[in-house]
Amino acid sequence: MSEAPPHHPRVLLLPGWQDSGPGHWQTLWETRHGDERVQQADWFWPRRGDWLAQLENAVLASDGPVLLAAHSLGCHLAAAWAAHSRNTARVLGALLVAPPDLARPDMPPQVSPWHPAVLQYLPFPARLVYGSNDPFASADASQAMALGWGAEATDAGPAGHLNADSGLGDWPQGRTWLLALAHQGAAKP
Repeated sequence: MSEAPPHHPRVLLLPGWQDSGPGHWQTLWETRHGDERVQQADWFWPRRGDWLAQLENAVLASDGPVLLAAHSLGCHLAAAWAAHSRNTARVLGALLVAPPDLARPDMPPQVSPWHPAVLQYLPFPARLVYGSNDPFASADASQAMALGWGAEATDAGPAGHLNADSGLGDWPQGRTWLLALAHQGAAKP
């Protein structure tokens, strides 16, 4: 795994339920930019406590500040971790992409233990990006999560769940938003 230059924060990738496959922007960022995927013991039965511990370990293992790039259930991981960790000052910002609406009655049973969602202001800058036709969260639900987390909400248009099926590729716009959060986080008092 390549190391990020010392003047750039380490990017921690937080995939969602079932991980991110080969064509997913997170996987492409891991390969092309040397970002670090926070590995989970079980991608199919996500235990909140286990996932939180893995994120805490990854944050503590970084020599400097980090950025979080979360997708789907990974967004809820970032929010739940921020509500409990004493190490949130190490995070410059979080890009929260396509969080599912955990209150939906059609959520898979594997994900249901994450309900209710932790909705409190994040102690670092955040941008929530959602697809207007995401099958796992309505635009209203996405905007409500952004409001609860104190994140800037960005409608990416009819791009579905903003995953490999959305055809984003390396998703340069997402990378631009992520790096802008680093500047915001570095500027905070």
